[in-house]
Amino acid sequence: MSTPTGRADGLRQLEQEVGVLVRRVRRVIHERARSVHPDLQPVSYLVLGYLLHDGPVRASALSVAFDMDKGSVSRQVQTLLDLGLLDRTPDPADGRATLLSVSDEGRRRLADVADHRRKLLAERLGDWSEADLDQFVGLLSRYNAALSDD
Repeated sequence: MSTPTGRADGLRQLEQEVGVLVRRVRRVIHERARSVHPDLQPVSYLVLGYLLHDGPVRASALSVAFDMDKGSVSRQVQTLLDLGLLDRTPDPADGRATLLSVSDEGRRRLADVADHRRKLLAERLGDWSEADLDQFVGLLSRYNAALSDD
């Protein structure tokens, strides 16, 4: 059984390690954005990734997903369209609206960046056993589920 002090210390250490992880993720997102296109901002990279996974969607869905106002979403979308990374098509459910999806060029660039990142992870985590990796993924998934209402 854990002691209150031991648990409190563990929670402080967890907070510290999550802080390190957040800083690392921010850096990686910045690097990935630049790898997709030198002019791509990190938030646009995140929008592109969201559309790859959840698209095609209307711009209003991006506003909700990213908790951004319509003007900010519009600027991100326009940048992605200008860079040739997004496609805009009429919404079959409502001809007045449009759907946003990742273009073929955007898909190719995202795939290249993801392949590079997976190779880097495989190299950096090369001494982790499959069981270590499975355990970490399971615990991280459990952690994310426990905090899903944040």
